[in-house]
Amino acid sequence: MAQWINDIGRLVIPTPFPVGDVNLYVIKGEKLTLIDAGPKTEEAWVALQSELNELGLTLSDIEQVILTHHHPDHVGLLDYFPADMQIIGHPLNERWLNRTEDFLQQNNDFYQHVLTEFGLIQYYDKVMTRLHSELAYFCDRSLAQEICEGDEPPGLKGWRVIETPGHAQSHIGLLRESDGIYIGGDHLLAHISPNPLMEPPLPGQSERPKSLLQYNESLDKLSRYPLALVLPGHGEVFTNVNEIIPQRKKAQHERAMKVKKWLMEESMTVFDICKRLFPKAYKMQLPLTVSETIGQLDYLLAMGEVNEYKKDGVSFYSSQMR
Repeated sequence: MAQWINDIGRLVIPTPFPVGDVNLYVIKGEKLTLIDAGPKTEEAWVALQSELNELGLTLSDIEQVILTHHHPDHVGLLDYFPADMQIIGHPLNERWLNRTEDFLQQNNDFYQHVLTEFGLIQYYDKVMTRLHSELAYFCDRSLAQEICEGDEPPGLKGWRVIETPGHAQSHIGLLRESDGIYIGGDHLLAHISPNPLMEPPLPGQSERPKSLLQYNESLDKLSRYPLALVLPGHGEVFTNVNEIIPQRKKAQHERAMKVKKWLMEESMTVFDICKRLFPKAYKMQLPLTVSETIGQLDYLLAMGEVNEYKKDGVSFYSSQMR
């Protein structure tokens, strides 16, 4: 149900994804601003209009949309908005919002490479079918304006952009400096730890981003800000940031140490570890569980706790020196 929270409107929109409902926000600044848009479904479109009406607003009142990140549950409904709607976000949204044939081919090539390296090339067709099916919930739009670290978004005096890559390379949050209200997207949630999703190399780079390492760095970054109230992309608002951040980092470290213990006993591929970490979920959520697994290995490699070696193009990991 829509509600006003410290003069910011929260809209709760259904999604077809396991994460459940997504939160959108309305800010009454110099321009009436919608934060995120929801997935591209008729159900979400009807819900958006209904939720706005509960706040005494209509779609025609919205003057611009600012994106926290590019995932389909946050951007898909942009296709339902007028063609001249101002869409604003981090520049790394663009390759996902306005997908070119070159980018789609790069994405396919990337997954063929990493799935070979991870020891599960036999699942390539299944993974790509799953990823391509999610494109139906994306939009086909372009950014009208880009915002980056430290910027004051147009029409939102007193708000600042904080870049928080990890869950997505395009991820940002918005901080109102006067009272510490923070619209955080999916980076920091009260009830679950978001998945630092694997993405293809960024423009001009050849290696994939290390998403979990970025996610932890972004958590450390947020801990240095006086966040009084977090308005997240999913779930309820919360204030106990200084408790949640250490909890998230502790749980992730413990999972990594579990993986290290296994690797003290035998060498394993990413897929071996993935099946052991997620014995049921990996079959239904292979892209997500593989992202989580390689994140733990990136973390252990960065700490010098494990080693990697290749055999026939497949990476094996061990805690023993080779």
